[in-house]
Amino acid sequence: MIFHELKRLGILGINNRVGRYILRHNKRANYPLVDNKVLTAKRALAWGIPTPENYLVVENYGSLKHLQRKLEGYSSFVIKPANGSQGNGIIVIKEVLKEEVAGETRILCRRSNDKLMELDEVKHHISGILSGLYSLSGQSDAAIIQAKIDMHPIFNDYSFGGIPDIRVIVFEGYPVMSMVRLPTKSSDGKANLHQGAIGAGLCLATGATNNAVIRNQVITSHPDTGHLISGLRLPHWKEILELAARCYDMVELGYLGADIVLTPDHGPILLELNARPGLAIQIANLSGLVPRLEKIRTEAPKGLLATERAAYSMRNF
Repeated sequence: MIFHELKRLGILGINNRVGRYILRHNKRANYPLVDNKVLTAKRALAWGIPTPENYLVVENYGSLKHLQRKLEGYSSFVIKPANGSQGNGIIVIKEVLKEEVAGETRILCRRSNDKLMELDEVKHHISGILSGLYSLSGQSDAAIIQAKIDMHPIFNDYSFGGIPDIRVIVFEGYPVMSMVRLPTKSSDGKANLHQGAIGAGLCLATGATNNAVIRNQVITSHPDTGHLISGLRLPHWKEILELAARCYDMVELGYLGADIVLTPDHGPILLELNARPGLAIQIANLSGLVPRLEKIRTEAPKGLLATERAAYSMRNF
């Protein structure tokens, strides 16, 4: 009974997502362009797609000996695994403190939750990344030291301790569903639904919130700020969808998730891509993916530019 009701509502399940859409539309050879954030950044640079600047990439334990010298020039940064997923292993350093102790410079890193980390703790965390602790496959990994992105002021009342991001599901180059992920205290300031962030569905025509959930529970206001989630309408919406549509051309994966950050000075920029985007976006929108995916598969015109595909989605969804 439940299965038939989910099917009637057009809810996409895991098996159908993998068998009908991911395996049929995603070339295996192109997965590294999405799974490895270093390769994604290089590809985006070649395509003129804006991404956060990578300050440095730590690929081996020997590089940790010179970490202090390399970090001294930055006032803030983000540490993330090159092959991580679900936000695991990401640490946001919002301030780098320097003090002189016995004639030597000592570095302390203040995290987004205001906890201080000694340099040795930072090295230990990066060592865990290098060992593959957070990687998709469990294999050895690289650590990316990346520029910290400032939050757009429109999110001041909608976020706690971190930067929201916008997830767009793209099928055959067409945006089909979107949500904004809003950090909370329970998510430790991370825009990650698995860790307790809010998922707020977005109308593709307008970029306005239509519903909000935390861990599959419908909510109306942010648990930490008390602000109503409804009424949020994202600026640069057309550019956001066009950016997501261009990611299909960039990596040639028919089914993907584009994670985009809205910055105060540079508009939307690409944070990362996902070849196996989760399904909770349907709960956030109170809508199933299947009817939209099938409309693109059977009705959408082929050979359009990214701008035209984004416009089609805004008209039809």
